[in-house]
Amino acid sequence: MPTNEFQTFIKRYPAYAETESIDALRANEYARLDRAKHIYLDYTGGGVYAESQIQKHHQLLSANVYGNPHSSNPTSLAATRLVESARAYILKFFNADPNEYLAVFTANASGALKLIGESYPFSNGRYLLTFDNHNSVNGIREFAHARGAEVTYIPIMLPDMRVDVSQLDLELARLSERGHNLFAYPAQSNFSSVKHPLEWIEKARARGWDVLLDAAAYAPTSKLDLSEVHPDFVPISFYKIFGYPTGLGALLARKSALAKLHRPWFAGGTITVASVQGDKYYLADGVAAFEDGTLDYLNIPAIEIGLKHIEAIGYDVIGERVKTLTGWLLENLTQMKHSNGAPLVRVFGPTVNEGRGGAVTVNFYDQNGKVFDHRFIESEANKVNISLRTGCFCNPGAGEVALGISRVELDVCFTQSGHEDRLSVDDFRLCIDGKSTGAVRISVGMVTNFNDTQAFLAFAKGLLR
Repeated sequence: MPTNEFQTFIKRYPAYAETESIDALRANEYARLDRAKHIYLDYTGGGVYAESQIQKHHQLLSANVYGNPHSSNPTSLAATRLVESARAYILKFFNADPNEYLAVFTANASGALKLIGESYPFSNGRYLLTFDNHNSVNGIREFAHARGAEVTYIPIMLPDMRVDVSQLDLELARLSERGHNLFAYPAQSNFSSVKHPLEWIEKARARGWDVLLDAAAYAPTSKLDLSEVHPDFVPISFYKIFGYPTGLGALLARKSALAKLHRPWFAGGTITVASVQGDKYYLADGVAAFEDGTLDYLNIPAIEIGLKHIEAIGYDVIGERVKTLTGWLLENLTQMKHSNGAPLVRVFGPTVNEGRGGAVTVNFYDQNGKVFDHRFIESEANKVNISLRTGCFCNPGAGEVALGISRVELDVCFTQSGHEDRLSVDDFRLCIDGKSTGAVRISVGMVTNFNDTQAFLAFAKGLLR
């Protein structure tokens, strides 16, 4: 029998009923979640794989023999066919014209971003990025600094943590005329879950910028159609979309953008000819120049299996499931009050579904307005088998804005004696005395159900006094 809470939920979010195919999918493909009584709410951190993904991959490996693709023997050619099939399917999945885009295999989205950072022609150029980028995007600034480029951050504004668009327009209009210009932003923030407009891509490119769109948090629940938008670089981690395999990602790059990259070294597999005596090397063409060493050729076929799994479910169904459950979480969490009327949570990011994804980032407060340490919340959640994420989620810019940590406080912290070369997390907490240094992220995903959200809401209610 449906509970009163579920009946209320369905009245508020009737579209949830249109996603019932996911409940059957969960029962057949993800039954281990319920068998082990897992409340998994860290989909922004990593997806959960289906049993059929593992079975199909195992069947493929157990029925065939595959060898290193850097050869032309029968087992090598068999592996090459699977690798190239997966590469083509990635482009198909993102509706990317193979005449315009290439797919470079990497270890993950961070590996794809490092490829850009080490190879982009930053000299005399500009690197423009939003405050709420992942650290792997922030890290590119070190390559930019080293080559004399100007690095500029665009602020995000409370309470919704959206970008100051007027500032963005001003900076996009200010190009370096002497070098190349790269603009980087997340399609969806992994901290606030804000979805930034994909229209910025063409706006920036029309003014002469190359655009790096970080789709790692966006692609698991939203369709990225590269026939409609045309970023120059798109880093992807596949485990975030469908859970398995880990250790594989891709850089989707426009051919004209990839041609601008100049690698600082060469490796096995990236050259046509290299000489010891002649002290010379010649890079291979296209993707081969960027795929160092031997590809993970036994796991790459699992990418195509995973992409087909997502296609069979459909982004429309996945998106609706995430949207309805996120709305329910936001609605209930923001209404929770202590007995004296003090709110239990503060949401960092939009409190409505419009223009956001499925991660709800909050901090919890007692009846006196004192914040609960995010590590305490995680510890308590662990006791009831709830998997969530706490900290700043490798997104320091968003965390600093959300938690009210100022530039002055950071400057004092970073220049204190003993912190010039190394700063531990505990040292940092001492520097920012009296302020929280992290938050709690609850992220719903493809096979989250109503019972999962209710279990978390019951946990949250246990903090009320």
